[in-house]
Amino acid sequence: MAKCVLIFGPQASGKMTVGQELAKITELKLFHNHMTIDLLEPFFGFTPEMWRLANLFRFEIFEAAAKSNMEGLIFTFVWAFSQQKDWEYVDRICEIFESNGGSVYLIELETELEVRLERNKSPNRLAHKPTKRNVEYSEAELKSSMKKHRLNSWEGEIQRKNYVKLNNTHISAEEAAAWIKDQFLL
Repeated sequence: MAKCVLIFGPQASGKMTVGQELAKITELKLFHNHMTIDLLEPFFGFTPEMWRLANLFRFEIFEAAAKSNMEGLIFTFVWAFSQQKDWEYVDRICEIFESNGGSVYLIELETELEVRLERNKSPNRLAHKPTKRNVEYSEAELKSSMKKHRLNSWEGEIQRKNYVKLNNTHISAEEAAAWIKDQFLL
């Protein structure tokens, strides 16, 4: 049964990079959120239609993966804990995999702002996320989203059994991925 590893945290906390490293040491496939965003943004901009299509594609991919013989997916995203729709989004992903006999693992990354601002400009991030290449805009969005939304959970807020929070401020993506693999025996 397919696994789903959800890696979430604020922008530039290292979700995609940790996911890349985790994919290297497991049989899981990385599906980072910008794969749909960067596909659709050139056509629709950051509009409701772009988000509608991105979510449609994502849920179709989740359904297909959950029913497949693949080992599973690593999906990365930013979870706004103050938004009920984000809680429902996560519940829907979990339901897709669990209703097909799969397991879901939630990994929350917590990273200090100064490190996130540096990671926001990293060559790996810019190579894989075209909409982040305007670093000035991306940095402004990173800072403004912190004021609008709570992007890390409170202690005890997430009640799922396969959940961990990892402060990856001072560890490499390789170390974080190895820790995640060991934590959940992936």
